[in-house]
Amino acid sequence: MTQPNPMEDPARRFDRFERLVGPKALERLRCSHVLVVGLGGVGSWAAEAVARSGVGRLSVVDFDTVCIRNFNRQLQALSGCIGKPKAPLLAERLRLANPEADIRGIQAFFDKKTCETLLAEQPDFVVDAIDHVTSKCLLIKTCKDRGIPMVVSTGSGGRLDPSRVRLADLSRTEVDPLAHALRGILRKKHGFPLRGPFGVLAAYSPEKPLPPHEGFSPNDCKARCLCPQGSNGLQDCGKKHLVVGTAAFVTGAFGLLCASAAIRTLIGQDPLQEG
Repeated sequence: MTQPNPMEDPARRFDRFERLVGPKALERLRCSHVLVVGLGGVGSWAAEAVARSGVGRLSVVDFDTVCIRNFNRQLQALSGCIGKPKAPLLAERLRLANPEADIRGIQAFFDKKTCETLLAEQPDFVVDAIDHVTSKCLLIKTCKDRGIPMVVSTGSGGRLDPSRVRLADLSRTEVDPLAHALRGILRKKHGFPLRGPFGVLAAYSPEKPLPPHEGFSPNDCKARCLCPQGSNGLQDCGKKHLVVGTAAFVTGAFGLLCASAAIRTLIGQDPLQEG
């Protein structure tokens, strides 16, 4: 009979993290469910860090498939993966890091049609890494109404300094145009207060976003849809008002900060409290 290798003992998989937060906190994470919506340059990194923190249940959601232009920043974008759905690909990767967790990859676009299904099991924390403004506002409003804690990723494109990424209430971010647009819609259409905090965490950067480099049109991805599946009909590059540049070390910083907000909230800490 083959003896189990003590170096592969599942109980030791999160030993280093348990030394940091303690056994009670790790057990709380094992009993928690995190939902990550949007698996691009922010969401994929957030999901990775959440899985590697010992969370017992993780649902990762994205409607899209891997494109050649995802390779600079998305964890599931690897050779041989072009045209494959992002959510199942990332879920497969995360199971290798945390095989005892219940990890589900769901290929879906978050909107009014899918909202109830995706939130039906009342996750303990939601990471919003969606690009689509209408969908972001719907997710924020729904989580707020249901008392589900969440963190919203604002604009990570056009930036080069990861040290400036920070966490604040969504009502108090600076510079970021996406956050400004979200606030306007949430106040006008969803009853969020004109003054005072929203009670919703946001990852943002006060770094002024850079326009596309000289020679690149702001609204032309120059790829003419290199992905073999062509237009997805939901959020195509050609329909975006601005296609900005991105850096993995910035989008990743956004994702890791979102994961930190999720984990700290789940173990009973205030993510906005320093030290």
